[in-house]
Amino acid sequence: MSTCSVSKGCFVFKPDSKKRKITSAADYFCEGNNDSEDSDLRFNTCQSLWKRIKSETEQLQEDLNKKLFDNLITFLRQSHVNFKEKKTEWAYRMKSNEIPTAALVLGVNVTDHDLTFKSLSEALQEDVTPFVVSLRSKECPDIKHLLQKLMAQLMGCHIDADSSEEGVCSKASPNRMRCTVASLTDWYKNITKKKDTDTPSKIQGILSRHWEPPPVVVIFKDMESFTTKVLQDFIMIVRLLLGRGGKVGRGLVWDALLTNWHTGLISTTGSEPSVLIDGNQCIREFPLVLIFGIATSPMITHKLLPHSVSSLLCIELFQSLSCKDHLSTVIDKLLLTSQFPFKLGEKVLQVLKNIFLYHDFSVQNFIKGFQLSLLEHFYSQPLSVLCCDFEESRKRAKFLSHSQCENIRRLPSFRRFVESQASKKQTVLLTDDANLKEEMQALLQNLHTYHENFFPILRCLHAFTTSLPNYPLGKQIRELHCACLERNVWETEDYESAIQLVRMLAKDELMAILKKCVAIMTSSPAKCLGSCAEKLKEYLGQFKNLEEQVYWNCQDLKRPSHIFVSDDQDETVTSLKEIQKKTDLYHLQKTLLEMKESRRLKKLTKFEMLRFEVVDFIDSLVRSYLAPPEMQTLYEVMYFSKASALREHLNAAPRIAVHTALNNPYFYLKNEALENDAGCISNTAPDICIAYKLHLECGRLINLVDWLEAFSTVVIAAADQNSTDKDQVEEIIHARFIRAVSELELLGFIKPTKQKTDHVARLTWGSC
Repeated sequence: MSTCSVSKGCFVFKPDSKKRKITSAADYFCEGNNDSEDSDLRFNTCQSLWKRIKSETEQLQEDLNKKLFDNLITFLRQSHVNFKEKKTEWAYRMKSNEIPTAALVLGVNVTDHDLTFKSLSEALQEDVTPFVVSLRSKECPDIKHLLQKLMAQLMGCHIDADSSEEGVCSKASPNRMRCTVASLTDWYKNITKKKDTDTPSKIQGILSRHWEPPPVVVIFKDMESFTTKVLQDFIMIVRLLLGRGGKVGRGLVWDALLTNWHTGLISTTGSEPSVLIDGNQCIREFPLVLIFGIATSPMITHKLLPHSVSSLLCIELFQSLSCKDHLSTVIDKLLLTSQFPFKLGEKVLQVLKNIFLYHDFSVQNFIKGFQLSLLEHFYSQPLSVLCCDFEESRKRAKFLSHSQCENIRRLPSFRRFVESQASKKQTVLLTDDANLKEEMQALLQNLHTYHENFFPILRCLHAFTTSLPNYPLGKQIRELHCACLERNVWETEDYESAIQLVRMLAKDELMAILKKCVAIMTSSPAKCLGSCAEKLKEYLGQFKNLEEQVYWNCQDLKRPSHIFVSDDQDETVTSLKEIQKKTDLYHLQKTLLEMKESRRLKKLTKFEMLRFEVVDFIDSLVRSYLAPPEMQTLYEVMYFSKASALREHLNAAPRIAVHTALNNPYFYLKNEALENDAGCISNTAPDICIAYKLHLECGRLINLVDWLEAFSTVVIAAADQNSTDKDQVEEIIHARFIRAVSELELLGFIKPTKQKTDHVARLTWGSC
């Protein structure tokens, strides 16, 4: 800020109105957006819609995990009750020597495991025990840190910070915690005594809801990442200290004790170490259960643990739902329904599917990508203010401003709709806002009806094609959905082959599929599909009448129904008998041609005619209701189709990003001194940028001496020309060059070569 006045004084400069302060998240919808009208309303609509979607996904996750968690709790309860009742059977006495362990196979979608374990911990703390410990491999590099984390989570969660009891850890002093089994067992005995006056009333209330005594559950979230020695030592220590084995091999005990001498769990009383807990103590005094989180295969437990250690565990396997099935359920609840107005275009859905199938198998990342698409749609599309429930969208359409009406007129789908109208109506729609708003309500009604009809018919078509060999339209409904979003599905070769196969379905299969379709259409809110459901019911009744007719015909002929032969079959049998008679080649050829012609002109049976009629009816429904959404007017309001924007955020391109940072540092640093013409090498740029641009001008081998001279030529222009010590300047430039070359080698652009000692080999080609 400056002034042209030559006099002294105070001058007031008003702040730039464009650079306003962003005070809330809704302001981002206005900041940098050319059309900021209704930004607050769009933001609030986006937030409310995402809350509904998030609530639906959380409920879905809870429902999918319910069976798995119930089985785990049943396993814990059974192990706990068996030990508590002191059963004397041989099987239970053998189990009493083992630690109850649940091997929880969750799949390779590791990024989703945190949410699953969080829900599992909450379920266990709610119904089973307040003593749940979750351990990660990166937090437990050795047995000492593992035991510290275990005891800190157990004791620190239920002991006041000002507790000064000896041998007990507290939140105030986790670093001074003394990991001894005496303190652990004493703490557990004291904390589980409900009538103990020293136990806080809050903890007594927690314990009153759980089993008596509550078990201690230790969860190893990523078992494969734990060091083998750490797991073995932990299991051996727990086995010895809890008295699970009674008498164990002396060599095995001695090795475990010597290994963990430094942990503080062992004390010496004479020439041999001894455990601080009596080996005859019962499991009821400290019930422990282990849960192993496994991503690959349950066989990993036998690979990590030798037989001498794994034999100490009573392992039971639990399998979670497949991540692909989980994704199919999420897509079914979020996309294949008219409950949520926001929809994904074919290319956007394909991007999210490819990231899931070829990168991480993470359902949570798919949901985050869906959230990003929702946010990008409401940010970039001004008309997304109408992407809400149907009744609300009709109300908002009545109060659209003139600029919003102009945005509607610029939509490609609306322009296509206007071109199909009469000339007078075209003029009214393009000039009169009031008439446009009335037409908008009708168009929104049509779009809502389209979605109500689209998804039930899509499910019916999938019911017909999912049992066909080779799955011509895809095995999963999401594949069929993408095909319907892309183009007219009935114009594809796969659809034609699928219809040909459907026309050959057996009666039992066809009737079972028709029953599914009737259930789908009956549950649909679309009114027009009610008549379709009645039509399918009529077809089912006709199939049943055919069965009854065949049965009574069999009774009249006094034949069992399984050997009933039709007239056509009788003719075929007669022709075959004629062929078997002795004849010459001419008569044989004539007979075969007559059989072929009779088969071609054979009259269809009643079942075949009815089957063809059913397939033609389903085909007519597909052609009527499964048109791509791009053919619908105002589809841009609800569909997000900018796959490039989504790919830019989700698909990382480190090569391009690194090249941009080194070739144009102004793009990231925003320093005006770094802004220059393309192709120029600025002497104010960072050293690594200068070295990178110079190396782009070289071939496969780069001479370090020439590279240093070029680097010095560029850098010397920015150096202090008044410096008298030129040697010192050269040393500094030399050091800067060595550091820049080392950084380029670390990034993988160059490497040393044995061909020439004073050269380096270039590992990249081209400009990026």
